[in-house]
Amino acid sequence: MMGVFPHRPFDVRQESEMLQPLDFNHWARLKPVAKVFKAEITNAIRLTATEKLFHVRIHDDAERQRFSFLPGQFVMVEVPGYGEVPISIASSMSNKGYFELCIRDSGTVTHALHQAQRGAKVGIRGPFGTHFPMERMQGHSILLIAGGLGLAPLRSPVYYATENRAAFKQVHILYGTRNPGQLLFDYQYESWRRIDDVNIQIIVEQPDESWKGPVGIITQLLDNVRVDPNDTFAIVCGPPAMFKFVCDRLHAMGIPMDRMFVSLERRMHCGMGKCCRCNVGDTYTCTDGPVFDYWSVINLKEAI
Repeated sequence: MMGVFPHRPFDVRQESEMLQPLDFNHWARLKPVAKVFKAEITNAIRLTATEKLFHVRIHDDAERQRFSFLPGQFVMVEVPGYGEVPISIASSMSNKGYFELCIRDSGTVTHALHQAQRGAKVGIRGPFGTHFPMERMQGHSILLIAGGLGLAPLRSPVYYATENRAAFKQVHILYGTRNPGQLLFDYQYESWRRIDDVNIQIIVEQPDESWKGPVGIITQLLDNVRVDPNDTFAIVCGPPAMFKFVCDRLHAMGIPMDRMFVSLERRMHCGMGKCCRCNVGDTYTCTDGPVFDYWSVINLKEAI
């Protein structure tokens, strides 16, 4: 299909990969990343003024069936002529027809995606990275906590917990944004609430006239949560500034730091430890992460 992306002259010499020296000291740790899945955008759903949810379908039937991921992993999305960006997968592991990516319009590549029409061709590499240990969490209570765009990477763990509800004890979904206009996936909240014994709480900092729910910061929602700290895991996704406040509050509740998990995907660039843009010391968040337990994060200088 012609015209699915806006036209822009492409100069490979200006790509960030070409402007930065490469560090091949970590070559042995690189994964086989040459495989690029040919895919297309089959649907684009406007979520907010700056976010869209894209349905991405891999062309080849056999490759589409083999493609699998774990909650918390990401893919590299290539837009021909524009570049490549890392995006967390925001869909259920059980959906083999397509996978979903929630993308904010925040740069050249993501802006091109937001202007794309159905049928636009993209390249997909991956999935990459570590994942949230959902199987380890089975048999325990879980807290799924997100702020702002953090609900996108949290959505896959939410699907896992709700589709396997009998595998967990208490399930709490806590979500906060600055204002109601920034709420993601608001059409799903009621369906999550209807699942047996799933507690979902939503809070905003700056309400408008239509908002009837709680007002304040996300840590306030923990005032209404009663869990056994020795039998609880937590996943926290959101802006880096949020990690410390939420995780410190969870620690004060008695939840061990090695049972809290966060995602540092904001630092990722190439997805394979080649560009050295995501390193924190000798740790590469795209290959050693993006999912880390909080104990590891607080021991990584400048990680948050």
